[in-house]
Amino acid sequence: MSYRDPTEFGTVALVMGGTSAEREVSLDGGQAVLQALRNKGIDVVPVDGIASLMTLIGAGRVDRVFNLLHGRGGEDGTLQGALDCAGVPYTGSGVLGSALSMDKVRSKWVFSSCGLPTPEFEVVKTGAMPAMAFPMVIKPIREGSSVGIHLVRQSDDWQQAFNDAIKHDLVMAEQYIDGEEFTVAVLHGRALPPIQIVAANQFYDYESKYQSDQTDYLCPAPLTEDQTDLICRLAVEAFDSVACHGWGRVDLMRDKQGSFWILEVNTTPGMTSHSLVPKAAAAAGIEFEELVLRILETSLPKATEGRL
Repeated sequence: MSYRDPTEFGTVALVMGGTSAEREVSLDGGQAVLQALRNKGIDVVPVDGIASLMTLIGAGRVDRVFNLLHGRGGEDGTLQGALDCAGVPYTGSGVLGSALSMDKVRSKWVFSSCGLPTPEFEVVKTGAMPAMAFPMVIKPIREGSSVGIHLVRQSDDWQQAFNDAIKHDLVMAEQYIDGEEFTVAVLHGRALPPIQIVAANQFYDYESKYQSDQTDYLCPAPLTEDQTDLICRLAVEAFDSVACHGWGRVDLMRDKQGSFWILEVNTTPGMTSHSLVPKAAAAAGIEFEELVLRILETSLPKATEGRL
């Protein structure tokens, strides 16, 4: 439990919404975080988007920022750079960690260079069919929340998937790992209990993540002690490798042979009723309001030492 005096945080701007494709998800989670902060006695001001936030900062009305912006702008180093320039502390990763983790291609380059297992991938520059074998996953390179993501099982489905993904950003193809999906939340340098995701649609797409009540989340995941230790170690190593800090979530797959594969790192995970970090925290005995306060603590000076 945290026993901090709420006044230690000063006035906290909770920034959410924004203009990315994940605006509605951010607003949904933002309402829950707002209520939790108020229940903890925090002086919190809700703010929609970066422009409004910077206006408040310019007026001298903000002591620190709780960042709940998802996607580009809030999760790619843009907001972090602006806050660094303004001298305002904030939750979560800094410029480098945010930018690297948001870019799926560059983060996978880092994983590979560090010897961490990640599926084969290819940047699709022209819309030409990738050279890798089917099935494959088509993704926008710099989007989150499964926006524009498609599982392509055969060549006939390729073009439609590419046409949708390219609406959002440059596109990558990733070798599909046929197996089980997991996610591991990281908080203050430690892994929370892993979650196994059993998607309603056989694939964890946007509908399964945010709209379906049929997706199952097994937490703690049904893993042996050794398997749990391994997936948690891989998650923390992946998180650290891309210079992330404070809190986040690492998504992984386990293939039929039992090997784990790192997919990506999320620096500002969702905090909605369907979201996974609150589920993992609950399994670790951390109720939602306490989780929100611990995330806010990542903005304090000691917590941000070494943040890149």
